[in-house]
Amino acid sequence: MKILFASAEVSPFAQSGGLGDVLGALPKAICSKQNNVSVIMPKYGIISLDQKEEMTFVGSLNFKLGWRETGAAIYKCLIDGVEYFFVENNYYFDRNQLYGEYDDGERFAFFSLAVLEFIRAYMPETELLHTNDWHTALCNVYLKTVYKNAIELSNLKTVFTIHNIEFQGVYDSYILGDVFGLDECYKSMLEYNGALNLMKGAIVCADAVTTVSERYAEELKYSYFGHGLSDIIIDNQYKLHGIVNGIDKEEFSPKNLYGIPYQYSKRNCMSGKLKNKELLYEEEGIEVGTDTPLAVMITRLTEQKGIDLLLCIIEELLSEDIFLYILGTGDEYYENALAQICKKYNNIRAKFKFDRKFSKVLYAAADLFIMPSKSEPCGLSQMIACSYGAVPIVHSVGGLADTIIPYANENSNGFSFENYNAHELLFTLKKALEIKKDKKKWRELVMRCMSADFSWSSSASKYISLYNKLIN
Repeated sequence: MKILFASAEVSPFAQSGGLGDVLGALPKAICSKQNNVSVIMPKYGIISLDQKEEMTFVGSLNFKLGWRETGAAIYKCLIDGVEYFFVENNYYFDRNQLYGEYDDGERFAFFSLAVLEFIRAYMPETELLHTNDWHTALCNVYLKTVYKNAIELSNLKTVFTIHNIEFQGVYDSYILGDVFGLDECYKSMLEYNGALNLMKGAIVCADAVTTVSERYAEELKYSYFGHGLSDIIIDNQYKLHGIVNGIDKEEFSPKNLYGIPYQYSKRNCMSGKLKNKELLYEEEGIEVGTDTPLAVMITRLTEQKGIDLLLCIIEELLSEDIFLYILGTGDEYYENALAQICKKYNNIRAKFKFDRKFSKVLYAAADLFIMPSKSEPCGLSQMIACSYGAVPIVHSVGGLADTIIPYANENSNGFSFENYNAHELLFTLKKALEIKKDKKKWRELVMRCMSADFSWSSSASKYISLYNKLIN
C-alpha cells in the first residue's frame, strides 16, 4: 500500500508532546511490514540546521486559500525507509513555536490544502491519507468539498486519528470563507454549537476514525470524556476504531548505551536499578537510604494528569518510607504548591522543566511510577516505565486500563485504582509499598513489567488491516 501520514509534529524534527512520538514511530513500523510509507509536516523554523541540510528540494506548489494566492516549497529526506516531506512557507511556519499563534486556524488550513495539492502534483498514486488531530482535520473536509471533483484524488481513502479530543480546533463561524476558503453550503460539515469545529468536520468526513486505545474509543461516547463531541462520536461509531499506541523499544530500553548511567536487562534488573538509584541520590544530594522506595512522576503539571489528587494526599504519603521525585512543567498553581511541599519535607524533590534525557535517568532508578490521570487517551509514560522496570500505579482509565493489568492478577504489571479519588490513590500506593517489602514478589512483578510487549508491531498490524479494508 502507498500511505501518506500528515501531522503538525513528527519526531525527531519538531514536537511538543506524544503526537510527535507516535508519528515518529508508527510510520516506521508500518513501513517495516512491506508498505510504501511517507510522512508530510510543516518545515518549521525551529527544525535544526543539521536536519535541514539533509533535505533535498522536490518542487513548488501554487494554490489559493480562499481569496489568497499562496504556495509552498516541498523538501524531503529519507530515514529508515520512510520518506519525510516538508512544506515550506516562512510566513506560516518560520515561528518560535509550533502552536499557540493568533493565526493557527489559517496556518493549518494552509497546511491541509498543501497536503492535498502535494498529493495531486507529486504522489497521485497515494492510496490512503492518514491525518492526525485538529491540525490536519481540514484535509478530510477539503477532500469532500474543494477537491471533490479532482481526478487525482478520486480514489484516495482517509483515516483520522483523535490523539486527544480536548483540543478540537474551534473557531468563529464568520471565518468559514475568509480563512478556510469554504462556501457557505459546506458550513454544516463543520458547524457545531454555533462555532466551526475542525475535529467534528474530520469525524464526519473521514472514511475511518481511530483513537489511541480501545478503552478511550468507548469512553468518547460519554459526555464526561467526549468534551462536547460525544453525540458526534455516537453518530459515527460505525467507523470508530480503538488501536493502542506503542513505544520505541530501542529508544526506551535499559540496555541502550545512550541515556542512563548503568545499563541493565531483565536478568540483572534489580542490581542495575539499584546502581542507577545510588548514582541519582549521590548527584542530587539526596540523603535517604537506597532501601527507601523511589516513586517518580514525570508529567505535565495539569489537572488532567491527576496532580490535584497527589496534592490532596501528599503529606500523608510523605509520612511513609518513600522518596518522591517529580519532573515536569505546567500550571503555575501546581508548581508553587509542590515548591512549598519541597521546602517542608526532605523526602521529595521537584524539577519544573521538560527534560527528556533526565527522564530516562529517573525511569531507570525508580521503583514506582505514579500516573493518576483524570483522563488518558493512551499514555506512553506507563509503557516506558514498564520497559525500565518501574512499576506503574495508574488510574484505570483510557489507555492506562488497556496497558496496565492490576496487581493480584497472575499477569499483573502494575497497580491501578478505579475511582478518581485521592484516597484510592493513597491506598493503592500503600499497597504497592507493602508488596515492595517482599523481595521475591517484587522481583517477579518487575520482571513482568519488563516482559510486557508494548512495541509498535502489533499496533501497526491493526492499522494495516484497517487500511486494507478501506482500500479494497
